[in-house]
Amino acid sequence: MTRSPLRRFLDYAVLSVLAFIFVLPVLYLFLGSFKPSDEVLNGLTGFLPTHLSFNNYRAVLDSFDSDATGYFWRFMGISLLLSAVVVLGGLTVNSMAAYGLTRLRWKGQNTVFTLVLLLLLVPFEAVAVPLFYMFNDQRNTIYIQAIPFIAQAFSIFQFATYFRAIPPSIEEAARIDGAGPWRTFFAIVVPMSKPVYASVAILTFLGQWGSFLWPVLMVSDPSVRPLPLQMSVFQGQQPVDWGQVLAFGVLLVLPVLIVFTFFQRWFVQGVASSAVKG
Repeated sequence: MTRSPLRRFLDYAVLSVLAFIFVLPVLYLFLGSFKPSDEVLNGLTGFLPTHLSFNNYRAVLDSFDSDATGYFWRFMGISLLLSAVVVLGGLTVNSMAAYGLTRLRWKGQNTVFTLVLLLLLVPFEAVAVPLFYMFNDQRNTIYIQAIPFIAQAFSIFQFATYFRAIPPSIEEAARIDGAGPWRTFFAIVVPMSKPVYASVAILTFLGQWGSFLWPVLMVSDPSVRPLPLQMSVFQGQQPVDWGQVLAFGVLLVLPVLIVFTFFQRWFVQGVASSAVKG
């Protein structure tokens, strides 16, 4: 049934209010990063665009521009490298695992898939300490910050949910044409699954970019420190300059906004298709 104009107006009004509430902290972060520190924590007046400048950004970049303090762009480069490895490796490993668990037929398939689903109930905090002792000899390396996060049960579940909705007749036609499992997967299934790949890429990037607990356990050398860990170190310095902290926060959030903007269309399609097919 077609909604009445009044009902449509109320729906959009409620959604606009909710969107505004969610945007407020981001707006405060953005405006505060351009304001002097003594004006950042002034309550609602912090939203007023007064005395704006790039001084906080200059101060942050100048604070990390030597061998003694480390280099800001090195911290960001390490975070980007780790995120790229986890995202690309995860898309490959988890999609192939999901395809093998949902589209191929082999003994013990359902048991293995059930075990993967059970892993969704295990938080990373529950295995962080055992992993710490297992990889203690690999501390202060870049690769150890990425390897434990490439294979993820939630990503496998997302891929599996999407792959189950692909009509089997498409793969049967490929087999009749002589395509094996590898060719069917890379030439047919992957091109059809762009929305779920985008969704998994964004969620994986968000999780890895904001990773904090594992770097705290495994990294003590500033030369391999990722950006979120460096921000905690920067915020702990006294006296706290909140304008510079917010500027650091903007620089930390900026890559996430860029990635989401780039994959936004596919991400929305992936969420919508999962909702309909689920």
